[in-house]
Amino acid sequence: MNTKIVYPIIAINLFALLLLVIFMPQQMIQPGKLMDAHAELSDDCFTCHTPFLGSRSAKCISCHLIEDIGLRTSEGEPISHKTDTVAFHQDLIEDDCVACHSDHKGVQTFRPANQFSHELIALKTQPQCNRCHNAPNDKIHQNTARQTTENQCSQCHSTEKWTPATFEHEEHFELDRDHNVACETCHTNNDYSDYTCYGCHEHTRSNIRREHVEEGIRDYENCVECHRNADEDDAERIWKQKRKDRGDYRHDDYDDDD
Repeated sequence: MNTKIVYPIIAINLFALLLLVIFMPQQMIQPGKLMDAHAELSDDCFTCHTPFLGSRSAKCISCHLIEDIGLRTSEGEPISHKTDTVAFHQDLIEDDCVACHSDHKGVQTFRPANQFSHELIALKTQPQCNRCHNAPNDKIHQNTARQTTENQCSQCHSTEKWTPATFEHEEHFELDRDHNVACETCHTNNDYSDYTCYGCHEHTRSNIRREHVEEGIRDYENCVECHRNADEDDAERIWKQKRKDRGDYRHDDYDDDD
């Protein structure tokens, strides 16, 4: 290939590209139209962009004061339809708007949630997931969302990703048959890390003890160690296997005096 011809062609193309970028920046480098709220800025790129530095958060904050987000417009007028879902901006530990937002429709106006770092949110606000997220509407979460005064997602989920959850109910107890009830039936005081069976079964610790001692069972405090579902035969199999694993075959080890 003749380099005497190739190099001039490359140089001409680069020069033409440079001219297009300078005189037709909208068509050449804009990643898409601006969001509707910023449409009036379409002809003034430097409102949001700094030459050779790109879009900086300082430019955003010059119009959108952090303390006013969700409360007042960029003109300072009160917002009549205030929403709690954006109030977390006041608790951000770093003013990095472009980490989550882009004003051009060609690249998502709001970046995917998996690109958002919850570490930007103040520690006191991080557990308050419902300030930004709607409660899930599946069977497990419906009753939970209604009764909690403050979101307790962290008992089962992490901020790294929603799934998989750190807790899978079916691994501990199946919500089958008569056990498909409201969460507060077993979990009291909004504490989902603890549970009780006394709300439906025997109602008191002494009654529970009597029922189990009659069967020669002494260690009955943690019900789900044996009762994983509504099948009593399954509970008996688990209990016998636990005795076998302990090498305990003597029925008289479980007496009423213990």
